[in-house]
Amino acid sequence: MIKNIFILLLVIFCLSCDEDYVPKPKAYLRLDYPKAKYVDVDLELPFSFETNLLATKVTSKELKAPTKSYGINLEYPSLKGTIFLTYKAIDKDEKNLRDFLRDAQKFTLEHTKKANEIPAYPYESKERKVYGLFSEVKGNVASLAQFYVTDSVNHFLTGSLYFYAKPNYDSILPAANYIQKDIRQIMETIKWK
Repeated sequence: MIKNIFILLLVIFCLSCDEDYVPKPKAYLRLDYPKAKYVDVDLELPFSFETNLLATKVTSKELKAPTKSYGINLEYPSLKGTIFLTYKAIDKDEKNLRDFLRDAQKFTLEHTKKANEIPAYPYESKERKVYGLFSEVKGNVASLAQFYVTDSVNHFLTGSLYFYAKPNYDSILPAANYIQKDIRQIMETIKWK
C-alpha cells in the first residue's frame, strides 16, 4: 500500500513538471504629458524667452546684488517641479563674466558626488548672440538639469531644475525629460534686450 502511494506521488510529480515557470515582467507606470505649447514670456526683464503653457506660475523679482540681477521661477505644479532662473548683468568694467561661468560650472560639478553621469551639451546661436551649456545630471541628485547662456558682453542667465520630492531618479525621470525639453526651448528662444 505505501509502495503504491509512493509510485502514484512520483508519477504525479513527474507529470506536473512539464511547464517552465516564466516570471511576470515588471510593470512600468505610463505617464502621458500634454504636447508642449510654447508662448512668449516678457516679464519686463533684460531678456525674453518662450515657455511651456504647463508652467502655470511664472514669477520674477529683482535680487539684491552688486550688479543688476533677477530671480525667475517657472513652476510646474502638475509635475511638482520648478525651473529656477537667475539673471545677472555683466559689469563691463570688472569683467565678472569669468566669475559667473566659474560659479555655474562649480554648481554643476558639486553633483558629481551623487551623480552617475553628467553629460554636457554646448549651445551656440551666433545670430542671436547666445552661447551656453546644458548639463543633464543623471542619478539621485537634487537638481537633474542645469544650464547657462550669455552673450559674453552684457547678459548672463543660469538655471536649474528641482522637484518637490526626494531624489529618486527612476521615479522622476519622465517628468525631468519633459521639463528638460522646456529648458532647451528657453535656450533656443532667448532674446537679449
